[in-house]
Amino acid sequence: MNVNLPDEHPIKRKQIILYICIIVVCIICIIVAFYVQFYARIDIGSLVGIKPENSLGQKTEEEIQTLNTDFGNLFVNSVENDNGENNSKKQDESKALVYTNYEKKESKLNSYDLEVRIPYINVKSDVVDGYNKEIEDIFVKIANNVLQSQNTNIIYTVDYVANVKDGILSVMIRSNLKEGANAQKVIIQTYNYDLRNNKEITLEEVLKIENLKREDVESKIKSKIEEEEKKAEDLKSLGYNIYLRDTSSDIYTIENSTEFYLDNNALYIIYAYGNAAETSQMDLVIF
Repeated sequence: MNVNLPDEHPIKRKQIILYICIIVVCIICIIVAFYVQFYARIDIGSLVGIKPENSLGQKTEEEIQTLNTDFGNLFVNSVENDNGENNSKKQDESKALVYTNYEKKESKLNSYDLEVRIPYINVKSDVVDGYNKEIEDIFVKIANNVLQSQNTNIIYTVDYVANVKDGILSVMIRSNLKEGANAQKVIIQTYNYDLRNNKEITLEEVLKIENLKREDVESKIKSKIEEEEKKAEDLKSLGYNIYLRDTSSDIYTIENSTEFYLDNNALYIIYAYGNAAETSQMDLVIF
């Protein structure tokens, strides 16, 4: 009597193919995860058809007005979201990613009132070394000059804020300088650094990361500057000495909009005219 046993080979082949597929998928997942973590900024949700809600660019006028009014409250002289993930990037792991490096509060009758907190960006990078030198050259230098002044009635303050979002370290420094009868001068400098790729990051790159359309941003900037220019012209016609904007200037292009700050709630594009003129006037475009 002949007994025919089932052929085991097809089952084994199917199992082998299945195991190979599982291994290949695992390898691909590991490669993608590694790449995303260290080199790229891939939106995994969009890859699988899920688009998370992004509050940037979707704020109501009331929300924007609130953020605009509360802008001064941002400057808390510390860094937010420094949760230890970027310790390997630090020059000094015992200190925060951004910390107060120069602090002084001093008054001299009829000469000056000074209160400054000037930050240091604690990142190992030649680019960041340049940031820190510029911060010292601008803000510390002015503080030293004020301390040496006599009978000039100077008021000088400096404060800052920093934040980490989506691997981007964003630092914003504000100074107020009032010297005698001269107009108040407000300087705002920002520094934006891509911690994942160890490089300076531009506004255009941030727009892509945060899924903001360039044309929408350009349109909002244009609308905001035209609105503020109309207000300035109306005030000037009433006899006020007011800073006038040039709406045709290329400073309002995305490429030349170098002062911006990104936190968890908003992207602030800042046109601080005191950076180049004796004025406290500035425009904020908020997303």
